[in-house]
Amino acid sequence: MRLKDKVALITGAASGIGRESALLFAAEGASVVAADVNDAGGKETASMVQAQGGKCVYVHADVSRAADAKAMVDAAERAFGRLDVLFNNAGIMLGEDDDAVSTSEDVWEKTLAVNLKGVFLGCKHGIPALRRAGGGSVINTASFVATLGAATPQIAYTASKGGVLAMTRELAIVHAREKIRVNALSPGPLRTDLLMSYLNTEEKRRRRLVHIPVGRFGEAKEMARAALFLASDESSYLTGANFLVDGGITAAYVTPE
Repeated sequence: MRLKDKVALITGAASGIGRESALLFAAEGASVVAADVNDAGGKETASMVQAQGGKCVYVHADVSRAADAKAMVDAAERAFGRLDVLFNNAGIMLGEDDDAVSTSEDVWEKTLAVNLKGVFLGCKHGIPALRRAGGGSVINTASFVATLGAATPQIAYTASKGGVLAMTRELAIVHAREKIRVNALSPGPLRTDLLMSYLNTEEKRRRRLVHIPVGRFGEAKEMARAALFLASDESSYLTGANFLVDGGITAAYVTPE
């Protein structure tokens, strides 16, 4: 088992990448703390993990609130005695997110509060727990749009994920000698409720899909497998990386420097 005896905290665990990662991490031996604001979905994730014989507890956490970020880390240490993997995965993508002219300040602030501040608060409270465990792995969910930009405008989301990527690099440097690795997972376009609710017309979906060399949207399970590698000791020499799992979209459109 690739995560035997490790404890993993996963935010945004009620659905999508978070749920699939909780199931996979537990199957690979981890004890999992599933955090989300969606209590019904989060509890369902915990039940699914337990049904397959894994260990999982659910904790309600709004990652944009410092008290909740601290509480979810405390819950991990209280339930399982330590924290080895922090997966800052929670994120939002609002339908009103557009270009800079059209996007309201409210949409901007809500998006950055969850997607960027939430990662900061997760690290603020989670890294001390990783120190207490003698080291560990931080995984921050960014996006291919942090590297490429989005064909369908979503300025707040793109900016938030660019911030996650920059913060990941700095944290990796700061904590490298503490045996704490910090990497970003940058998914390409996925067939998840989050993206499909944003690309809510066939025209929008075709516009995104045409750019992906493999010719399809990715699946949450594929991102969970990538996160498993980053969480495990198999990636022990990897820190500060932008792990692009994007169906080739950035290879097709980004010119090497």
